[in-house]
Amino acid sequence: MINATAFTTPVPATAQGDLGRNALRGYGVTQWALTLRRQFRLTERFSLQARGDFFNILNHPNFGNPINYLTSPQFGQATQTLNNHLGGGGQNGGLNPLYQTGGPRSIQLALKLQF
Repeated sequence: MINATAFTTPVPATAQGDLGRNALRGYGVTQWALTLRRQFRLTERFSLQARGDFFNILNHPNFGNPINYLTSPQFGQATQTLNNHLGGGGQNGGLNPLYQTGGPRSIQLALKLQF
């Protein structure tokens, strides 16, 4: 959390402050993914592949950027997780939050028949 008392609004309020560009940074991103795959030989020509993809297996929360409006009572607080902060998909653009970096733990299972 950013200490709001360390900042003041310039006078007049429309003036440019003296804090450098990109001086405040958001949070880092940590996410582990794992894939398990097994190939089963059924005959000489046919095989079956079973695969499991696990995303964010530790279910670690990743937060979006903190609110940067000095007049907001939530200044310096992250109010969204990163996957929601990046966009909700649909007509607004972006990917579905379930599949973005920082999304919830998810599993994808697949079977593939090869010949």
